[in-house]
Amino acid sequence: MTSERKDIDATGDVGAFLSQVAATPRQGPAGARGRLIFAMDATASREPTWDQAARIQSAMFADTRDLGGLDVQLCYYRGFREFEHSDWIADSDTLLKRMNRVFCAAGLTQIGRVLEHAVAEAQRGRVNALVFVGDCMEENRDRLADLAGRLGLLGVRAFVFQEGRDPAAEHSFRDIARLTGGAWCPFDANSPNLLRDLLGAVAVYAAGGRKALTRYGQERGGAVLRLTHQVIGSSKD
Repeated sequence: MTSERKDIDATGDVGAFLSQVAATPRQGPAGARGRLIFAMDATASREPTWDQAARIQSAMFADTRDLGGLDVQLCYYRGFREFEHSDWIADSDTLLKRMNRVFCAAGLTQIGRVLEHAVAEAQRGRVNALVFVGDCMEENRDRLADLAGRLGLLGVRAFVFQEGRDPAAEHSFRDIARLTGGAWCPFDANSPNLLRDLLGAVAVYAAGGRKALTRYGQERGGAVLRLTHQVIGSSKD
């Protein structure tokens, strides 16, 4: 008996994701440090992969160092209405220490608060992208869509990474990506290198735009190279 779940590379989801990233106009002047909100679900269901994500995030800084750098703001929710966000962080060690102090706790999702926070940050100053990593959705889908639309009007693209393929979450996550002009992609917790490369792709895009993303694909090779060869021509961003 064969599994209904296909390998992520075989589905084309990764290719579609990177193509959407490549086609997204970068906000902000060339040479400026990128600014990326890195939001994560820290409820109990994600405890097995939290440490993995903490290790992976450091690659975002390394991949963008030569592009002028990246400032990251960590956001997470857990437990009973607990929502936290850091200041803007400019180095991986500081962010890793912050993430290592977080423990997961049972509770309902608070994706709406993530989107509300991103809207508020974008109203205060430039935000190049929002990354969200989660596995489920327990909120009003219409409300999330409304908030995503507001975020899209502010020019902030949401790049949504879904752990697993919960159908209700997938519908909402796809909506958030579509309404912000960003992209959605599922990932398998057993494939950390793939998630690392996808996070790196978004970080490189946030810091350097489409040209930088194309170079990133060439440097990383493998699946990322195969899936970014679609990025053709020159870009001014």
